[in-house]
Amino acid sequence: MQILKTNDFYMMLRTGCLFILMLTAVTLRAQDNTTGNVIVAKDSRIDILIKKQIYINSLAIRNQPGFRVQVITTNKRNEANDAKAKVMQQFPEYRSYLDFQAPYFKVRIGDFRTREEASELRDKLSGLFPSGVFVVPAIINVTPEKESE
Repeated sequence: MQILKTNDFYMMLRTGCLFILMLTAVTLRAQDNTTGNVIVAKDSRIDILIKKQIYINSLAIRNQPGFRVQVITTNKRNEANDAKAKVMQQFPEYRSYLDFQAPYFKVRIGDFRTREEASELRDKLSGLFPSGVFVVPAIINVTPEKESE
């Protein structure tokens, strides 16, 4: 008699699991055929923020490969600062950069897309720095106005 009750219990358990499995399958199948529309409700201030971010991105300075003119390489900071000041006074229209690559300070001038553009400035600067002026590859800063040229 005890064995019979155990078999009945397992039979009921199997039937219950099968019923739940079939019910789940029918429910999942019913969700496949649904078609509908999604309505997105957003705050109007999001559009304003997007426009502001687009404007900010348009003003940003972008980095790209290019060339700069290197006027001095020295291990003395004062010499490098003096050379940078000299170039800034003579050529204020160009940005100047003081880079430190241990143990040297390097003064570089300008943001040029091509070597030819940088060579023109190199020729002008060669009289001010007799120890040598070189065009070197660098990651340059390009403003949006220059980018469109």
